[in-house]
Amino acid sequence: MAAGPECVIGIDFGTLSGRAVVVRVEDGEELGTAVHEYANGVIDRSLPSDGARLPPQWALQDPEDWLDVLRRAVPAAVADAGIAPGQVVGVGTDFTASTPLPVLADGTPLCRLPELAGRPHAWPKLWKHHAAQRQADRINALARERGEPWLARYGGLISAEWEFAKALQVLEEDPEIYARTDRWIEGADWIVWQLCGRETRNTCTAGYKAIHQDGRYPSEDYLRALDERFADFVAAKVAAPLSPLGGRAGGLTARAAAWTGLPEGIAIAVGNVDAHVTAPAARAIQPGQMLMIMGTSTCHVMNADALVEVPGMCGVVDGGIVPGLRGYEAGQSGVGDIFGWLVEHAVPPRYHDEARAKGLGVHEYLSQLAAAQEVGAHGLVALDWNNGNRSVLVDHELSGLIVGLTLATRAEDLYRALVEATAFGTRTILDTFAAAGVPVTELFAAGGLVKNPLVMQIYADVTRMPLHVIGSDQGPALGSAIHAAVAAGAYPDIFAASAAMGRVARDAYVPDEGRAEAYEPLYEDYTRLHDHFGRGGDDVMHRLRQPRTRELAHG
Repeated sequence: MAAGPECVIGIDFGTLSGRAVVVRVEDGEELGTAVHEYANGVIDRSLPSDGARLPPQWALQDPEDWLDVLRRAVPAAVADAGIAPGQVVGVGTDFTASTPLPVLADGTPLCRLPELAGRPHAWPKLWKHHAAQRQADRINALARERGEPWLARYGGLISAEWEFAKALQVLEEDPEIYARTDRWIEGADWIVWQLCGRETRNTCTAGYKAIHQDGRYPSEDYLRALDERFADFVAAKVAAPLSPLGGRAGGLTARAAAWTGLPEGIAIAVGNVDAHVTAPAARAIQPGQMLMIMGTSTCHVMNADALVEVPGMCGVVDGGIVPGLRGYEAGQSGVGDIFGWLVEHAVPPRYHDEARAKGLGVHEYLSQLAAAQEVGAHGLVALDWNNGNRSVLVDHELSGLIVGLTLATRAEDLYRALVEATAFGTRTILDTFAAAGVPVTELFAAGGLVKNPLVMQIYADVTRMPLHVIGSDQGPALGSAIHAAVAAGAYPDIFAASAAMGRVARDAYVPDEGRAEAYEPLYEDYTRLHDHFGRGGDDVMHRLRQPRTRELAHG
């Protein structure tokens, strides 16, 4: 063992890049970091293998991009930290989810087989792959018809983003790929397999993304009713013992040691999801503490003692965030992506010029202009469904809406209205949890959007709750490092490791009573639009999306 303090490495596999962070075990100090941008990123237009065009609503990834994070980001982070590799005692990882992929029995992704590289269904399906909505609708309809008890654990709806809908899509659209699939596995578990040489399944992805409740998956009888060929999906391609979060999946193999430059045999933590792993990093793991992980989308996670049914939640899983508590999840499919869409496609050139002249980014410039407005001054109310609705409607065929546009509407008005819409979406989730009997008592925030004061203050005002902000720019990676420390035996459990290694700025943003009161009628307007288009039987959004003319034209 090299001289110097013990360290762990947390690796966050995101949507566009992977990040490795070296963390000191004793106090959570982040010593070094490195990022590797994926060569292929989000594959949503054409396959990198042969250029074959993808249909609308598809989003894939390349597992070679993930391995490159191990080869490049990990050694670079160790070098940046200025430590000896021998000081590293464990590695933890987290992943976007649900991002499942079909593999052979030895873990080889089907997309790596030359004869299958040109088949879209052989590639990993990223979380934002929404082309399995038709399969999700059938899963939900049959579960309701049969009275399947697990459906209520997911707010009454299984998402098109999750494992079963995506696997059923593979079966129906490319049965040969389905037949060649020995194991259907989350990227979160596959990357751990590559590190430690053995397949494991973690309680988080199994519970939230693979319908594992009360020790079992959906029955063979139910799966057969979906499709005769789907009857053995769980038994043949999914079932395996589940490992608790913070557990040791195994030791670093010689092959992975060569990739990373780390010592062979060090602890590899059980896999995890990027949102859920962040909760210990923000010290948001006690019952009633909800953490919003805010980036391109937002994931809301919270622990509770009680088991209740929350309409439209993404799931409640025993031990899904930390062992011993029920972990609840909800989310919004588009947040930062919506702001980015506006900046990229709907902001006049003069704003770009003015921002450049001030030495600002366009987002920062629009935020400054929008922050100068009084609540409601722009006269707009928007729905935050540009990428569909995850919670509480669980309908990815919904679309965005802005009401109140006039010839006087300006880019900063649209920007603020869209920020407010996402805040209203979060408040809808909070209200739904409270009505179900698991109220949120404290609200925490993490992710890239915590750097935007306008966004944070609007969320505090709209929710009428103080915001506690994570004290790290690398929340998921820090959370993964905390799990690595537990897996390595440095702490007895996640609670102890979180207390020592996590960090948070409490009351970073406090609601202004005047602005909060002014938001009430606007939130009522949002709720009326939300219920009219999401629940009221007005099917215009679904009908407009059927041709998907623009999506077809642009891929």
